Amino acid sequence: MGIGWYLVVSAMVFCIGAGGVLTRRNPLVILLCLELMLNAANLALVAFSRMWGGEDGQVFALIVMVVAACEVTVGLGLIVAIHRRRLPVNVDELNELQG
Repeated sequence: MGIGWYLVVSAMVFCIGAGGVLTRRNPLVILLCLELMLNAANLALVAFSRMWGGEDGQVFALIVMVVAACEVTVGLGLIVAIHRRRLPVNVDELNELQG
């Protein structure tokens, strides 16, 4: 398969994730859509890495996975804190965590 197919799939997954981030108001769904966008970037990095025969793209994809894991950890911690304080879960209504 050519690299074009991988990039088309990557662009489609990225657009689905971007659409979800822009339209959804649930913070958990927004986190999932961000993960879709990061996975699309990983697919493109690995496709370019295979095309050029180097390992640089795969190393960057691994770094993106580490950043995604950290983002999920912090995001889920914030969602749990918001839920425990009985604050609104809708991101349009949420102003701050009022410590």
